[in-house]
Amino acid sequence: MRARLPHVLAEFVMFVLKQGWAALFGASLLIGLIVSDRIWQPDWALARYDALLIYALGLQVLFLALGLESWREVRVILLFHLTGTAMEIFKVQAGSWAYPGPGLIKLWEVPLFSGFMYASVGSYMARAIRLFDMRFAPYPPFWLSVLLAVAIYVNFFAHHFLTDVRLILFAATVALYARTRITFRIGDHRYWMPLPLAAFFSSFFLWLAENVGTATRTWLYTGQVAGEMVRLAKMGSWYLLLYVSFVTVTLVMRDALEEAPAKGRSRPI
Repeated sequence: MRARLPHVLAEFVMFVLKQGWAALFGASLLIGLIVSDRIWQPDWALARYDALLIYALGLQVLFLALGLESWREVRVILLFHLTGTAMEIFKVQAGSWAYPGPGLIKLWEVPLFSGFMYASVGSYMARAIRLFDMRFAPYPPFWLSVLLAVAIYVNFFAHHFLTDVRLILFAATVALYARTRITFRIGDHRYWMPLPLAAFFSSFFLWLAENVGTATRTWLYTGQVAGEMVRLAKMGSWYLLLYVSFVTVTLVMRDALEEAPAKGRSRPI
């Protein structure tokens, strides 16, 4: 591509391809949602949700066997399973959304495969950090990033009973990470992007993926019908949740964080 395309276009194509490769687990899950929605019959012995759990487990084993993920990244994915499933159980019981299909392997009306949807975010982040040789600098004091992540996570539960403080949390993410640049490598060049901007772009693509989930009737928000677009306001929830996800990843991948500003030449993307 570099021999045949202009430099800017070649770098963009490589960026997109590497992003797609980093998101392979999540994309495979979305394909599973779409295909199972199209072919599944209500009279089949195996429920669709249970089949999706088997499919997701098979993907995880395959990724490990092929070396697409390391055991360190699997630890990240396990953390996402635990935090994601806890949130799913609470939100379903609170009536925020529901899983309308039948399934044997459920906890409090939440099919266990749902944890893999959160895990796919962790898989993407861990793989992207490795594939792009990402560095985050200057990174704020780690304890502050953990404190903010905990506050965001708690607010997802507490706003059902107390005042929703997400506007304060939005401002806190910008204040804490405004100076933090994500530097990453494409070929022989390094580029950078402000971390809050990267979180915003990522929240948009997660919103698109969420529309696949509701369009395939895998889950539905209260009052939503299949095929109806998820409200754009949900991007805000994903934006905040990405900071929880990012801190969860960095609990295992601390070597990507640097306190001092990034040195050397890098270009804004």
